[in-house]
Amino acid sequence: MHINPCLFILARPPHQVVWNYERHTQFELDLHYSTRLAQLVANPLQFDIHNPIDADFLNTEIFTEEPRKPIEWNWDELSRIFHIGTKNIPCAEVPRNVDEWATLYLQHCNEVLSSPAPSPQTKTYPVGRIVLAPCTLADIRDVSLAQTLVGRSTSRSFGEHAVSIEQVGTLLYLTLGYLNERRGAREACGPDALDARRSSPSGGGLNACEGYLYVRHVTGLAPGIYAYHPDAHALSLIRPLPDEPLGHLLCGQHFINPLPFGLFLTSRFDKLWWKYQHSRAYRMAFVETGHVSQAFLMVATALGLDTWLTGALADREVEHLLGLEGTCEQPLFFVGCGHGDGQVHCKELMALIDRQEIAS
Repeated sequence: MHINPCLFILARPPHQVVWNYERHTQFELDLHYSTRLAQLVANPLQFDIHNPIDADFLNTEIFTEEPRKPIEWNWDELSRIFHIGTKNIPCAEVPRNVDEWATLYLQHCNEVLSSPAPSPQTKTYPVGRIVLAPCTLADIRDVSLAQTLVGRSTSRSFGEHAVSIEQVGTLLYLTLGYLNERRGAREACGPDALDARRSSPSGGGLNACEGYLYVRHVTGLAPGIYAYHPDAHALSLIRPLPDEPLGHLLCGQHFINPLPFGLFLTSRFDKLWWKYQHSRAYRMAFVETGHVSQAFLMVATALGLDTWLTGALADREVEHLLGLEGTCEQPLFFVGCGHGDGQVHCKELMALIDRQEIAS
C-alpha cells in the first residue's frame, strides 16, 4: 500500500484532520487512528487489510493500492496545495442547459442575499474626510488606448517631482471609484448592494478590492497614509507617513524610496466569502487585484506618469501600517507612479552591470 501524495494534516485538538486536497475530502482522526497513521507512514509494509483502521484508510483513499505519481511541480509544496486544492470544486448540481443555470444561479443569489452583506468598510476613521474634486477626464481625453498600451512600461528610477492632487484624484476615480457615469445602468432586478461599478471587472460584482494611499509628495495633500472611499471619491487620513522608507515595506526594494505616490491594493475576503463559500474564490482575489492594478497603470501612463508595481510586500509591516492586523482584509499588491527618467533598472544596478562587463 502507498500513502496518497495529495494529503496534508491539520492539528485541531482533540483530533488530527487529514485533508485530501485533490478530492476535497476531510477526515477527523482520533488518537487510535492518528497513531496508526503515523505507524504506516513510517513503514507502509505494516498495512493490514484485516485491520479495520487500515481498511478505513484504504476506503477513504488516505492509502492507495497502486503508487500515485505526483505531477511535475517546480514550486514549493504550499503553491502545489493551493493550485490543486482549488481545482475541480465539487458541484452538487451541474446545469444541463441555460434554463437550469439561470434557476440555480437565481436560487444561489437569493440565498446569499438572505444574509446581511459585509459592511462597506472594515473600520471607521475619526478624522474628517477629504473630498476630492470630481474627475473631469480632461487630462486623458486625447490619449488613445493604443498609445497607452504601447507607452506603459515599468520604471525603477523616480525623481522628487510631485504628483498633483488632481492627477491622484483621476487615478483613484478611474481605478477604484464607483463610476457616476455607470450609475443607474445596473442589471434589472439587481440588488442595490451590488449597484456600484468600476472601470475593471470584479468577481460577482462584489468590488472586493480596496485602496490605501502612500502619499510622500503630492501637491495639495499632506504626506501620510490614506484610505480611499470609492463611493464618495474621498480620502481619510489613517496615520502620518512612517519614518522607515517605502523600500522597507516592499522587501528592501529601496530604489523606489523617491516615489511620490503609491497605492496598496487589498482584498476584502469577507465580501468574496459572502457570495462564494468555497476555496476557489480565493483565486478571484488575486485576479481582481490584477484587473485593478492594470487600470491604475493605464491611467497613470495616459497622464504622462512613469509607473511601477510589485507583489513583494513585507506583509506584517504593511498590515500594521494600514491598520488591518487580524482582519478579513489583507494587502496583496502595490502600484505607484511619478516622474523619472523611465529607466527599467535603477542606476545602482546598471552601475554594477557596467563594472561586471568591464571586468569580464
